[in-house]
Amino acid sequence: MKLVQALLLASSLVFTWSVQATIVEFRTSLGNFEVNLFDEITPKTVANFLQYVEEESYHNSVIHRLVPDFVVQGGGFAYSGELPLNAIPARAAVQNEPKLSNRKGTIAMAKLENRPNSATNQWFFNLNDNHAGQPQLDTQNGGFTVFGQISEQGMEILAAIAALPRFNLGAANSIPLRNYTNADAAAGKTVTAENLVLIESVVIVDARSNTAAGLNPVANTLIEQQPPQDNNSDNGGSLAWLVVGLAGILLVRRRRKRLV
Repeated sequence: MKLVQALLLASSLVFTWSVQATIVEFRTSLGNFEVNLFDEITPKTVANFLQYVEEESYHNSVIHRLVPDFVVQGGGFAYSGELPLNAIPARAAVQNEPKLSNRKGTIAMAKLENRPNSATNQWFFNLNDNHAGQPQLDTQNGGFTVFGQISEQGMEILAAIAALPRFNLGAANSIPLRNYTNADAAAGKTVTAENLVLIESVVIVDARSNTAAGLNPVANTLIEQQPPQDNNSDNGGSLAWLVVGLAGILLVRRRRKRLV
């Protein structure tokens, strides 16, 4: 009996989904790459993301947060030609769908600390397998919803972003910048489009929901081992994501046009 239970547990750890996926293309200042969205597994999250895409909310947005060996985050700020960055308006939060595992190369929704169902417009790419250990994104804060997978070319671009130095732009206090140094920051050199990692646009390149041949996302089996959480629970986890609150918006809007 114990052998059977062990075999069942082992099989659950490597279980993968059969998926379908709309394809979107991220067009950035460091190159373009595609992301397959998991329409059938996380339908509410994908629909939420595609609404922002169709409304062109991510046009001229920026990668505003980098944590090396962890995540690259965007979707929260746009660049209008000068600083300060503008907070992208967010709609109502979407219901959490933590069905897939936060593995390297996946895209997931960012959200407020201790609020499992607070995701709106911000997302992040996993630079490593972040499902277990620390910070254990598959279970923390109700689990972070993975809703797509990046292309191989996209991983090369993410690696280039991850190699950039980080600076403080107020609410975006860990922003990767190109062609910008600590000496530039000390001298108060103005940050321009040439320094930001810009997302010029995110567009749908294949709207069919059956374009996921060869994709095998890993199921989130860890969340099943957690006790159920209330949708409005204050016990969701300890990781503070940079989803913009009122204080953050005020900080961004009041920023001077220089890096500090």
